Amino acid sequence: MYELVTAEQYDSWSEEQCAGIEIVDGMIVGSPSPSKRHNRIAKMLAVALEAAAGDEWNADVDFDLRLHDVPLLNRRPDVIVYRADTIDITPTRPEHVLLVAEVVSPGWETTDRIVKLDQYAKAGIQFYWRIEQALTGMPIVYTYVLDMASGRYRDAEVFTGVVRATAPFPVTLDLTKI
Repeated sequence: MYELVTAEQYDSWSEEQCAGIEIVDGMIVGSPSPSKRHNRIAKMLAVALEAAAGDEWNADVDFDLRLHDVPLLNRRPDVIVYRADTIDITPTRPEHVLLVAEVVSPGWETTDRIVKLDQYAKAGIQFYWRIEQALTGMPIVYTYVLDMASGRYRDAEVFTGVVRATAPFPVTLDLTKI
């Protein structure tokens, strides 16, 4: 029998204890350290989104997003665009978030392509971006927009090389410079 982690327990842990893990249905899920390429893609994306977002939004990397408390579902998206006026509110919740992006790593394909896509949609996050590290070395960016009527994401734009997205705001990112 496993003892599930509660929101109260998790909130009492240090940042060091929380680093590199997610809590899924109360269970701790470890995540190996991402590659330098993975981190570079996430950083470049966060910088581009932050520059394009304006003063209302911040973009950052690798911090907790509390999808729900019972059972505890706590994810650490690679990139989060969140309301600037919530910078000091912890935990970050879906109503604070405009967009999440995941850079897919080996062993996490199903989680990022299917599981997180569903979880973020059910949480009401308007935009989801998934970045695949293609075998050719050139990342592929898949963007999704939440269909409020169905509560599911619908496919939006797909990019390789240079991202020229129009939603949630115009943003350009040259992924050939990784």
